[in-house]
Amino acid sequence: MDSRRQLGAFLQTRRSQLRPEDVGLVGHGDRRRVPGLRREELALLAGVSASYYARLEQGYSLNASPEVLDAIARALRLDEAEHRHLYDLAAGTRVRSAARRAAPERMTAELAQLVEALGETPVLVMGRRSDVLAWNRTGHALFAGHLDPAGPATPRDRPNMARLVFLDPHTRDLYLDWPTKARSVVGALRLAAGQHPDDAAISTLIGDLTVRSPEFSDMWAAHRVKTAGDATYEMRHPLVGAMTVTQQLLRTEQGRTVVVATTEPGSSSREAMSLLTHLTSVTADPRPTTPAAARHR
Repeated sequence: MDSRRQLGAFLQTRRSQLRPEDVGLVGHGDRRRVPGLRREELALLAGVSASYYARLEQGYSLNASPEVLDAIARALRLDEAEHRHLYDLAAGTRVRSAARRAAPERMTAELAQLVEALGETPVLVMGRRSDVLAWNRTGHALFAGHLDPAGPATPRDRPNMARLVFLDPHTRDLYLDWPTKARSVVGALRLAAGQHPDDAAISTLIGDLTVRSPEFSDMWAAHRVKTAGDATYEMRHPLVGAMTVTQQLLRTEQGRTVVVATTEPGSSSREAMSLLTHLTSVTADPRPTTPAAARHR
């Protein structure tokens, strides 16, 4: 992805979302041609010259210091995840390497052991592009029971959770509050794109979703970012009905995300999850399934 353009778009979008009164400036009732703060107002708040900030937003200043970035983050009132994203984008402008086709991400033996150790608790493992690297039997039943658990024959075509959330009717129907889930997916993908600006597969994924989903396009244009963290969703499963499910996210040093789905003890959601586990227990092999490799066991 073009990091210069992404940095400028991020700054401009976030600036447009702030009003003078939000940051203690007096608007004097003036009519503005565009929403939000003017460049010179943001520069004043950050303590930098208006011309320098303009060049930064236009992608011409490529060596912003940490102090300047911190000042701009404070002026824009960025949260911790957004602040880190700003750093990633600024660092990306100094990367000259062309986008490259990275090797497909794979499961490690240690991760497979972790998934197996979690037993019947629903688990799936995703790569940084939200590709499904593995899931256990109950994780597959919960998140994508309508798909073949073995998946495609090649890693390049394995299931992708971002595509499923935006393009797959079954996955969309799983979430009663689908927009909240969708914004979380977009926010995490924003972070990944900022951290890996030379990853051609991420660029392809974003381009595909932008073309095929107007909702993704609108959410992507908002430049909101989100760190991977726990979230609770009201899910409506076609086999067992409504459940309140907490999706707990664990991050590995290799950039993998382990999603563990839990329910409250003694609740109707726990009963529904137990029923789902029972309904899927007829599968003979309880080991974690790697979608792209399962056919070759």
